Amino acid sequence: MSLPCHTSALLLVFMALAVVGAEQSEERSCDVIGDESSESQMERALLKKLEPLSDMRFNVTVEKGKTENYIYHFRVCREVNSTLHDFGGLVQTDRQNGKTTVIGRINETQVFNGSDWIMLIYKGGDSYGRHCSGEKRRAVIMISCKQGVTASSFSIISEEREKEQECFYLFEMDSSVACPAENSHLSVGSILLITFVSLIAVYIIGGFLYQRLVVGAKGMEQIPHFAFWQDLGNLVADGCDFVCRSKPRNAPAAYRGVGDDQLGEESEERDDHLLPM
Repeated sequence: MSLPCHTSALLLVFMALAVVGAEQSEERSCDVIGDESSESQMERALLKKLEPLSDMRFNVTVEKGKTENYIYHFRVCREVNSTLHDFGGLVQTDRQNGKTTVIGRINETQVFNGSDWIMLIYKGGDSYGRHCSGEKRRAVIMISCKQGVTASSFSIISEEREKEQECFYLFEMDSSVACPAENSHLSVGSILLITFVSLIAVYIIGGFLYQRLVVGAKGMEQIPHFAFWQDLGNLVADGCDFVCRSKPRNAPAAYRGVGDDQLGEESEERDDHLLPM
């Protein structure tokens, strides 16, 4: 084989390996049930909120006597084992014989939310045997709001398999992604208060620097408009004194002499008859 042919063959091999590696490294994500065009904006927004959990793996062990001993593996909108290409988002492993069962698949996803929770449903799992009329399994994961926690407390609540239809596995976990967005908008009153305080601070600091550096004032004279504020204090004090006192401050005290109430008008009788004629 000539050198150009050998080089071309190597390039083709490297390109094929690169394509295979890219396909293996690219993990599948949740695909909401229905046509892609029918996905609502709310569903896309909820899947976007769940993205911080997509790189995490969750496991929980359940042991019931000697007959049931399982490990449940869960990933949010990612395959538990991407090498199998089975779309398994929640997988059950029997610890006794190593058998794996897909409980729910990410290519059949439903998502709902409330004020402080998000419900993720994986449908299309492996079929039941003797239970639930042999229908396909599904996993319901309730994600509750817990501030300051990315993800914790993943656990299984129950498995409803005694019905004829609509059986499901119920799981729960805590995460801050389910919490409502904090409203950081300030009220009108808060904005006015902040503006007022800022203006007061600028007035005091700017006036102090001007009085000290430009005017050369010392002591209390460094306070901007010191004379005005001093007079204002006196005026306020006088106003309070005028409003709050019940009597005039400088009114002379009333005084009545002893027997004043007995003094009447001068008698009209005259004592002229007592004079010598």
